[in-house]
Amino acid sequence: MTITITAFENSPDRGRGLARDMRVRWALEEVGQPYEVRLVSFDALKMPAHLSIHPFGQIPTYEEGGLALFESGAIVLHIAERHPGLLPEGADARARAIMWMFSALSTVEPPIVENTMASLFERDEPWYAERQPLLDKRVRTRLDELSRRLGDGEWLDGAFSAGDLMMVTVLRRLERSSLLQEFPNLVAYIARGEARPAYERAFADQLAVFTHAAAG
Repeated sequence: MTITITAFENSPDRGRGLARDMRVRWALEEVGQPYEVRLVSFDALKMPAHLSIHPFGQIPTYEEGGLALFESGAIVLHIAERHPGLLPEGADARARAIMWMFSALSTVEPPIVENTMASLFERDEPWYAERQPLLDKRVRTRLDELSRRLGDGEWLDGAFSAGDLMMVTVLRRLERSSLLQEFPNLVAYIARGEARPAYERAFADQLAVFTHAAAG
């Protein structure tokens, strides 16, 4: 059965690989599974056809046969459980890899997203200058904790796993922030993720969509 995922027809990240379909593309590339992409416009996201799959009108979605999923973390976990390459074989190591997936999405990503959204959409608000240092502090705290845990390790827990895939994509949201530069081991960690051939293929495919849209 053919796997079909959805992605932005014209991504607001301007081809930087930050849209959440990147996580799903990367996971599928890591496990060597072919897939098709259905591009959706912002208007189509709110239409009944898409809402029947994703009730919150977002991307990505995943369809395979009679199965339809939304939420990038759930999709990546499904892929990792169905195909070898993203979860360790040992039960304990497998549980820890899943733990890191949840950590990336539930602990590390929320303050990063809040910080990013504030800098993009709230700069003209009278309280922005006072609030931003607090948002920076929250992100810096999480980065410091993660940096200390990673140490000089290559990946979070032994071999590369779905936990690393999710964490790298979360940390990449700080690519234009000076906060990340305070933690050289995290910068190197992201670079290792980006150097993986599966990541490079996924990034090139996502960038091609934006390049085509920009060219009209």
